[in-house]
Amino acid sequence: MHAVDIIEKKRDKLELTPDEIKWFIDAYTRGDVADYQAAAFCMAVYLNGMTTDEITALTMAMAESGEILDLSEVSGYVVDKHSSGGVGDKTTLVVLPLVAALGVPVAKMSGRGLGLTGGTLDKLESTTGFNVRLTKEELMDYARINGLALGGQTRKLAPADDKLYSLRDVTGTIPSLALISSSIMSKKIAAGAQGIVLDVKVGLGAFMKDIDQARELAQTMVNIGRNVGRDMVAVISDMNQPLGRTVGNALEVAESIEILRGGGDEYVKAHCLEIAAYMLKLAGQGEKWTDIDAIKAELQEAIDSGAGLDKFRTMIKAQGGDVRMVDNTKLLAQARIKYPLKANQAGYVHQVAADQIARAAFELGAGRERKEDDIDLAVGLEVMVKVGDVVEAGQTLAIIHANDEVKLLHARKFAQSAFIVKDEPADPLPLFYGVIE
Repeated sequence: MHAVDIIEKKRDKLELTPDEIKWFIDAYTRGDVADYQAAAFCMAVYLNGMTTDEITALTMAMAESGEILDLSEVSGYVVDKHSSGGVGDKTTLVVLPLVAALGVPVAKMSGRGLGLTGGTLDKLESTTGFNVRLTKEELMDYARINGLALGGQTRKLAPADDKLYSLRDVTGTIPSLALISSSIMSKKIAAGAQGIVLDVKVGLGAFMKDIDQARELAQTMVNIGRNVGRDMVAVISDMNQPLGRTVGNALEVAESIEILRGGGDEYVKAHCLEIAAYMLKLAGQGEKWTDIDAIKAELQEAIDSGAGLDKFRTMIKAQGGDVRMVDNTKLLAQARIKYPLKANQAGYVHQVAADQIARAAFELGAGRERKEDDIDLAVGLEVMVKVGDVVEAGQTLAIIHANDEVKLLHARKFAQSAFIVKDEPADPLPLFYGVIE
């Protein structure tokens, strides 16, 4: 086979065979296909799309380009979750301990943030000493012994996706349904899960701005999973406003611990219970955990009893983190400056734009532009209101946590623009827009 033939075939809107797709991905991973040829391939896919069979073949080719984990020694049935990204999305920090507390072991690989806010690994590293650089054997050992382990993705996991993603980022081909869905699913399949719950975000703070686009992405990923023998659930969730009260690494860890203690923001807690319930429903395989409301009640019991928090504490301790920070979140990194952002008028909150809040957090130093950039774990925002709330003039809308006066000045501009207050009432935003099972 020849790369140019495959590129031309997709350019001409013809369907590629699984063998052609696998050959191209394998050759690119080895370095036998040049970056400029892979870029041409990505652009052809971006412009002409792919069939479900093509996307499935692309997903499996990328998954099989590296190591596929076998987690059978951890559990006979492994369930995983994936979020398509969001602002203030600390769901993993709450969901995984709760699922583990109900007897379903979780061995999850997560990533760092690259962009406006930190990723799950960045947040966990707010607990001093926490080790995310686990070997495959360590990940499985911790999960088997403690019921829960969370580490970083290795280069051995879907290496073709790493190469292709970096290329897409600089060639204007990121917004391709086929390339997005195959990228996400290749890593999930390589990570060894039999059941996968997808949390597909839509709105101002998400990659998908339109509900129809988000639904199409969710359905495409569900179809991929089904085609390769995985059990799938996708929920479509709102990301027009931040998820929960906090945006920023240490701030989000503190909020997650507060939820596991039984307090915290009811909005983000409800979101976490929904995701965890579907994970348990998959793990039950139709014989246990069949009713979502009943599962949520069990998860609430795991919060009330402290079992979820115990699992979180166990994970932190096992992976070298300072458990004192779990018991006393004031020991987490604290910003030097706390600036209250006030409402200019009384009325109803019509907008808390997640993208502007994220940009404010980025200006403070909570995110990174390049993988090698350092981030400030202490900085971020506490968002005190939600869409639909009533506010008085002078009421605090957000508290900006900063370590630098100049960065605070830049962040204030974006944070102020995030809020719109009007005289007429506004309806609260929904948590979810649908579920695909």
